[in-house]
Amino acid sequence: MDKVLVSSCLLGQPVRYDGKTQTLRHPLISQLIAQQRVVSFCPEVAGGLPIPREPAEIVESRIVTNNGVDVSAEFARGAKLALAQCQANNIRFALLKESSPSCGRNTIYDGTHSGRKVTGMGWTAQLLEQNGIRVFSEEQLPVLNKVLG
Repeated sequence: MDKVLVSSCLLGQPVRYDGKTQTLRHPLISQLIAQQRVVSFCPEVAGGLPIPREPAEIVESRIVTNNGVDVSAEFARGAKLALAQCQANNIRFALLKESSPSCGRNTIYDGTHSGRKVTGMGWTAQLLEQNGIRVFSEEQLPVLNKVLG
């Protein structure tokens, strides 16, 4: 059975920038956990960022906090570590937090720190997809469920 890389915040771990969770309560998640098919991962924490931390958004080719600090290196490191985790565990699917500058699958914030979302992918989601790992957001659980069979 395929394992799935899952954003730690969706699993109830307080790793978001604000120190909170985005716990996803869904039968598919419960089933994957019961089957020991979940690999929990937070690329931002793995990349070296603290909890809590300043919110960050993608601005052109960098990731910058709302106070103007460039955290691109930490985000890039986290994305590479996520890919390494997938490769080490033969993971072909990931369930990541929508709109995150790391994990966003279909949307990200527009880079102005104004709360506006635009179509785009976070750095981790993009790197995983570029390497053949199918990425889904929490808004795509029915599709992930179908793919997992």
